[in-house]
Amino acid sequence: MDELLVAADECLLDEDGERIAWPFALGGDKGYRADWIDAYLLDLGIEPVIPSKENEDRAARPVEFDKEAYRRRNVVERLIGWLKESRRIFSRFEKTAKNFGGMLTLAFIRKYLRYELV
Repeated sequence: MDELLVAADECLLDEDGERIAWPFALGGDKGYRADWIDAYLLDLGIEPVIPSKENEDRAARPVEFDKEAYRRRNVVERLIGWLKESRRIFSRFEKTAKNFGGMLTLAFIRKYLRYELV
């Protein structure tokens, strides 16, 4: 798995070797809460935004839980849920990435126009 992350990281470098994009935080639900995940993300320079489980000591974690960042995760969750309602996008009828991207664009335009009319 580390090789995959290194290869992905190399794709995000510009001509000078500087990072173009890298996550500063990674959110997940309680199912992703483990000490090794926290340590791995911190080694990569990524802040884990994962709530503690009910039966563990919150003060023993190396990083404090950011409640506001976790709430913002809801925006992404709702976007994915909305995209799953669009049958053509959910079932991926389009075989090429270009056509699939076009369908995503059309779905966003349709959603935008609905908000503008209200």
